Amino acid sequence: MNVPHISSSLSTKALEFIGSVLQLQPELAVFDCDGTLWGGDAGEGFFDWELKRGLVSGETVTWARGRYASYLAGKVSEDDMCAEMATLHDGLSEDKVLRAAHDYFNERMASQIFPELQVLVHKLQETGCDVWAVSSTNEWVIREAMKHFGIPQEKILAASVRVMEGKITNQLIRVPSGEGKPRAILEVIGRAPNVALGNSVWDAAMLKIADHPFAVNPTSQLQEIAEQNKWPIYHPEPLTRA
Repeated sequence: MNVPHISSSLSTKALEFIGSVLQLQPELAVFDCDGTLWGGDAGEGFFDWELKRGLVSGETVTWARGRYASYLAGKVSEDDMCAEMATLHDGLSEDKVLRAAHDYFNERMASQIFPELQVLVHKLQETGCDVWAVSSTNEWVIREAMKHFGIPQEKILAASVRVMEGKITNQLIRVPSGEGKPRAILEVIGRAPNVALGNSVWDAAMLKIADHPFAVNPTSQLQEIAEQNKWPIYHPEPLTRA
């Protein structure tokens, strides 16, 4: 993607936001993904997309629909639902799920990427900043998404399970959501970030450990937390791409 071309079309507000992060000269920056780097929730979107396309068995589809209904009713926790959106692929070829993630993200989500966030990630990388993606969405979708940002697989902390001989298992590795985000950052990266950007209450714990937290495209809950803590708040420009 021609990032310089996108950069030249950004508004003054967007450029000022990018500059406000770059001037901090961070050595380590972490980004939430859904709602922060793009509009919408790719995790829930892929879940619905794959169930409709029969990526998993009919039995699994029935079970998953029931669990999601229970989640919406408040009977299944956020962490458990995010974990199960990864473990439901137990027994599938990882290549098959990666191909599905590629098709889904490019069909449904790529046009929802916030251009100024894409530019910011690239600009930070150009300065030598260590940039990581942290998400409770399954790692296959996030791996595909990060191709648009130049973030390599080894710098992704997402909902993940063990893969053995090319087959996905139900052995959970991590679910970076809520308190799980700073825990994953500290366990894997080994230090708190200089800069962190997130959009929801599930990012608040991650933002709190950063030297410089930013609330981007915040939900009402995170907006309130950000205002209380005097964190910078940024609302991305409306998306105009089809």
